Amino acid sequence: MGKNQWVVKYGGKWAVKGEGNKRATKVTDTQKQAINVAKEIVQNQKSELIIQGRDGKIRSKDSYGQDPCPPKDKEH
Repeated sequence: MGKNQWVVKYGGKWAVKGEGNKRATKVTDTQKQAINVAKEIVQNQKSELIIQGRDGKIRSKDSYGQDPCPPKDKEH
């Protein structure tokens, strides 16, 4: 299982960062672009995607792992 990926505000742009990493994996102009990049990574690594809103609060979480007892997804 890979690292969870975070989509975070990065100055005037958006970044994808592996959990615990200091450097961004990828910096994009829009949040949507960053989410698309992060989704590819988490699907390959079978990890979790955490998206922060502009205010820094967690806006959304999505798991692509092998959780034997996954919670009911109320978002999708």
